[in-house]
Amino acid sequence: MQLASLSGIFYRHFTMKDAAMNTEELSAVMRALGHPVRLEILRILSGRGTHCCCNDLTSCLSLAQSTVSQHLKVLLDAGVIERRAQGTRNNYQVCVDRLSAFAAATGSYCDELAAPAASSCVQGLDRAS
Repeated sequence: MQLASLSGIFYRHFTMKDAAMNTEELSAVMRALGHPVRLEILRILSGRGTHCCCNDLTSCLSLAQSTVSQHLKVLLDAGVIERRAQGTRNNYQVCVDRLSAFAAATGSYCDELAAPAASSCVQGLDRAS
């Protein structure tokens, strides 16, 4: 068990790209977080100190197990949560590193949008007015 835990840490360390997210990664996470049920799943997972299985989430959400599984897949595909197999069960937890990178990327993106425009497209629109 301890070896499996260490291998997960080393895997993430050596396979994670630079902490900065590119535009495609940023939009993928935004899409994954764009549904209220997925936000609630993240809230439940982050509130638990241990891993949580699909049945645990289903009982908290009062949704069908298949619906919860579909939402979990979207979150998994975006890298927002991680899955660990324990026997016949899959347990899920929030990928804190990924959410931290998302928060930083979102902040940087919003800062860019709020900065004074220096783009020729914007200047061209000003001249046309």
